[in-house]
Amino acid sequence: MIFISITRLRVRLWIFLPVFVWRAGQSMTQTERAAGFIQGRVMREATNAFWTVTAWENDAAMNEFRVSGAHRMAMPKLMEWCDEASIAHWTQDSAELPSWAEAHRRMVAEGHLSKVKHPSAAQVAKEIPAPRPGRIAREMFPAKTR
Repeated sequence: MIFISITRLRVRLWIFLPVFVWRAGQSMTQTERAAGFIQGRVMREATNAFWTVTAWENDAAMNEFRVSGAHRMAMPKLMEWCDEASIAHWTQDSAELPSWAEAHRRMVAEGHLSKVKHPSAAQVAKEIPAPRPGRIAREMFPAKTR
């Protein structure tokens, strides 16, 4: 079974954006090199909300990535930089990545909010806005053959 991971983070102030993007780039490089990584996408919305969706060979591979390297170094800072944060995971037969609409549906139905120090009104209300991929969207790391 393929392990799918989805995250949504919203950077609360523009002043945090450069360092967030720099750390995100480091994490994406780490992702591409991680054992068990299959493929993924990142989307940035005009509201400075960032969605990721990644496919992994199993949950152990994703967890090994999550607690190491650049990703591990960035995670504690997200509590200060972000005012909205959520995550969802599931397994499926296919390595095909879900659409952004499906990612949102699963995030709302099965995901959970992550702790942030300065939660937005949406985070407090436990609302996860739908992604708006028509505004700013691009593939950050394409399918990878292993």
